[in-house]
Amino acid sequence: MKNIAVLLSGRGSNFKAIYSSIEAGYIADARITTVVSNKAEAPGLQFAKDRGLNSYFVNPSEYGSRTAYDTVIIDILKSRKTDLVCLAGYMKLLSAKFVDTFKNRIMNIHPSLLPSFPGLNAQKQALDYGVKISGCTVHFVDKELDHGPIILQKAVEIKENDTVNDLSERILKEEHKIYPEAVRLFVENRLTLHNRKVNIDYS
Repeated sequence: MKNIAVLLSGRGSNFKAIYSSIEAGYIADARITTVVSNKAEAPGLQFAKDRGLNSYFVNPSEYGSRTAYDTVIIDILKSRKTDLVCLAGYMKLLSAKFVDTFKNRIMNIHPSLLPSFPGLNAQKQALDYGVKISGCTVHFVDKELDHGPIILQKAVEIKENDTVNDLSERILKEEHKIYPEAVRLFVENRLTLHNRKVNIDYS
C-alpha cells in the first residue's frame, strides 16, 4: 500500500481526480493519507476535511524562510510514511531540502507541453506565442521550475478563437486523465528513471 500526500493551494481539482481514481479502484493499493495547504480557505482542503482525510493548513507567514516552512511539512509527511507527494495547484516553490527528501517521489502537473511555457499563465503564454498545439505534462519535480523528468504528456489543439479560459478548460479535462494515470504507474512500480528519461513498463 502506497501512501500519497497532496499539496494544494486552491480548488484541488487534480487532487479530486486522483482521489476519485483511488475510490473507484483505478489506482489500487494506494491511499491519500495527507493533504496540506498553504491557504486556510482552499476549497481543496475543505474537500479533504469533508472526507475525513488528515488535513493541514501550514501558515507560511509563521516561518522566516522557505526551508523552515518546508521542514514543518516534511515532518508531517514523514510522520504519515509518505511514498509519493502530488502537487495539485500548489502555488509555492519547494525548497532544495524538500526535493532532496523526496527525490524522484514528487509529481506535478503543468498546463503546457513542457519544456515549452513553464511558469505561470502557461495557457496565455501559448496563445500569445501563436502555437497550434498545447497540452499538459506530468513530471517529477526537481530543483528547477517545471524542469523535472517528464512522465506523461497529452496534446490539446488550440482553436482559432480560443480564449485563455477556453483553452484552460480543455487542458484541465486532460489533466484529470493523465495525472491519475501517472500516479497509477508509480504505485504499480512501472516507472524507472534513467538520467532524465522516464521509462514506462506497460507489460
